[in-house]
Amino acid sequence: MHPIIARIRVLGSEIVLGTLITILSIGTAYASYTGAMADSDQNKFEIQGMRALNDGNTTYLEANQTLSQDFQYFDNWYVNLGVDDERADYYYEQMSEELTVAIESGSDTAWAEYEDGVFSDALQLFDRADASFQLATAYDEKGDSLQLVMLFMALGLAFAAWASLLGEESNMRPMFAVFAIITLVIALVVYFNIPAIPVIEIPADPFA
Repeated sequence: MHPIIARIRVLGSEIVLGTLITILSIGTAYASYTGAMADSDQNKFEIQGMRALNDGNTTYLEANQTLSQDFQYFDNWYVNLGVDDERADYYYEQMSEELTVAIESGSDTAWAEYEDGVFSDALQLFDRADASFQLATAYDEKGDSLQLVMLFMALGLAFAAWASLLGEESNMRPMFAVFAIITLVIALVVYFNIPAIPVIEIPADPFA
């Protein structure tokens, strides 16, 4: 028997096939488990992102109403200032404390800080939603890659199982073993090329 053929037939031995079946079985189970965990994390961050986005939209609308009301009080105060001081004082008292601080400061910086402060909670919630969606996307991509790993592992396991059922003299036995090894290598290449989950800091919920 030619040495190359002899070496190929060794791949169909019980030890090689048993080792392949063990490795591929463990690999399939591991890929399935980690894929399920990735899908779970994806769902968790998607729900968290949607909640933060909805809360952010609500908070933004409330902040916009607060800003509009404050500016309405400011306009009425300014119009009555020096004309009807009693009415002007009434509108001044209706303003938010943040606006009165900006008025008393009289600087552009104070006004900018006032507007930023009104929308700060909403913007923090939007940042929280963006970070959550980025993580959800990363886990989704990881889950898809692990599904591919599991597919190749299961395919290799099928090849190894079929090879073990064939007689030792069958030429198909070492061929199926070679296919099992190839699919195992492909699965490992895909697995080790899965991008790591990025480190993304999720802003705290301002209302938590």
